[in-house]
Amino acid sequence: MGGTRAVFLCLLVCLLPAPALAAPSPSRLRDAPAFDSSTLSRIAGWLKRDGREGWLGADVADAVGIPRLATEDLLEARQRGFRDDEALRIVQVSADERRDFLLFMVQRTDGRVFFYVASLREGLKGAYVSSSGTVTPLDRIEAEAAFQRELRFWEGRVAVR
Repeated sequence: MGGTRAVFLCLLVCLLPAPALAAPSPSRLRDAPAFDSSTLSRIAGWLKRDGREGWLGADVADAVGIPRLATEDLLEARQRGFRDDEALRIVQVSADERRDFLLFMVQRTDGRVFFYVASLREGLKGAYVSSSGTVTPLDRIEAEAAFQRELRFWEGRVAVR
């Protein structure tokens, strides 16, 4: 898992430079369909129980709208990652109970990297794709559909544990 953590941190730091992304607007995905909070809760519970120690860089947190103190360079997280023929997938949940975020990352074999930021209370809050050094937000419909696929993937992982 150490190699996966290093790849994930490297991807986050390299692919999401703070100036390249504006923080997401709180209303950007406000009109998204209702979500099933129980799925997110199961994934978060599994990560808190069985996840590995990890971190989220301040620049990435700022870029995707995860609040932090100015003095925090890293946010502690619990994480899991899986690789298959299609992608490397990593999900993180805050290790700090005062924060409410899950960050899903999907690195595809074509070089694109997708990021989905969610909260247990609000569901999907933001979705981005990084390709050829450019990071752009996904539109609401595409973001919601892709996020639901990720939830199904991770829910399957939780079920086999």
